[in-house]
Amino acid sequence: MNNRNGIFIFLVLIVLMGPGGIVQGQVQDVSNDDATVVDSVSAIPPNVTPVMVRNLTVRDNPNDQGGAIRLNWHLSVDDYDGGKVTAYRILRSIGADGEFEEVGDVPAGNDQFTDNNAEDGTDYYYRVAAINSLKQDGQVLWTVASDSDPVGPVSSSAQWFDFQRVNMFIGVIFVCAAILYFIRQAKSGKELFIRKIAGLDSVDEAVGRATEMGKKIFFIPGINDMDNVQTIAGVTILGRVAQLAAEYETWIEVPVCKSLVMITAKEVVKEAYAKAGRPDAFNENQVHYLTDDQFGYAAAIDGMIVREKPATIFYMGAFFAESLIMAETGNASGAIQIAGTAMPSQLPFFVAACDYTLIGEELFAASAYLSREPKLLGSLKGQDVSKGVILVAIIIGVILESFNIFQLSNWFSVIE
Repeated sequence: MNNRNGIFIFLVLIVLMGPGGIVQGQVQDVSNDDATVVDSVSAIPPNVTPVMVRNLTVRDNPNDQGGAIRLNWHLSVDDYDGGKVTAYRILRSIGADGEFEEVGDVPAGNDQFTDNNAEDGTDYYYRVAAINSLKQDGQVLWTVASDSDPVGPVSSSAQWFDFQRVNMFIGVIFVCAAILYFIRQAKSGKELFIRKIAGLDSVDEAVGRATEMGKKIFFIPGINDMDNVQTIAGVTILGRVAQLAAEYETWIEVPVCKSLVMITAKEVVKEAYAKAGRPDAFNENQVHYLTDDQFGYAAAIDGMIVREKPATIFYMGAFFAESLIMAETGNASGAIQIAGTAMPSQLPFFVAACDYTLIGEELFAASAYLSREPKLLGSLKGQDVSKGVILVAIIIGVILESFNIFQLSNWFSVIE
């Protein structure tokens, strides 16, 4: 009798706990894609839906090249109190009756968003949904949202000016005005003060020394091609040196390592001889090509210096590891050497081995300094004055900000 009672109770328990029975341990909620298998106590609790955002505004993003729309809104009241908002989801549709699609989201506490995937000229409508969700172990247990009313239409477009950089515009206007003013002053015959550059003042002396000794002048325009601004500056100086050499009837030789530099230098020297009134004295062999190889070119120059013992050597242009090789050989031969380059790594070698060295920007100012042409002089003077104003502003700004008096750096930053 006892065994029968035990079997009966066991069967009753199986029926109660089976599929469709009264006792269940879990509930599945598959009402949306984010739902997962959760305990029944994890169902969406009451009063968790956040209040929607207020005063949503949309406009074309200002000061850009188009393709962007900016959204601003007032935070949901549940973002301040209650902590019901976990994020804001931005929805967009094309046309008032179009389907809204998600284009981005921002964390709670943010009240703006920029849609950078807009097409210029297309009308869009936007909604912002206040989101409240619960996650556990990286899985979303539930999510609720409260959508704002749609706002639009709005379209993006490119702007002509970026008013965030109006301070840069003012600076450019100031520099241009200074240059134009000093060009006018130079054209009127006013003597403009330009700081003396020893290396350029010694050009006449160096050419005269070669004339007295009856020896050659070597002019080396660097190892870069004509697409380098240092080579252009060096060839410009070559014109002045060649004109002096023509006037003094001194042989000037220009060995180059680029074919385009050879053609340009040949024309510059030919024109210089014509300006000096001695076009017949120009010889095509004065400008000649050696080799494109860096150290092959340096070795050829060294050989020429050792054999021919020139009185004067000019190094004007871009130089690299070969600079000290050539300059030291020229120094050992007893030549007066004038160098100029904007390569910071090579300047110490030229300073050590040469008599005069044009440092950095002095190389680019040489054409104005030597020719005294009003446009070049005015440009040089205007740039120098502009740099002086910037230097003074930096010094004043450092003093003011060091004592926390005024943030002058804000004038030179991008204006928001």
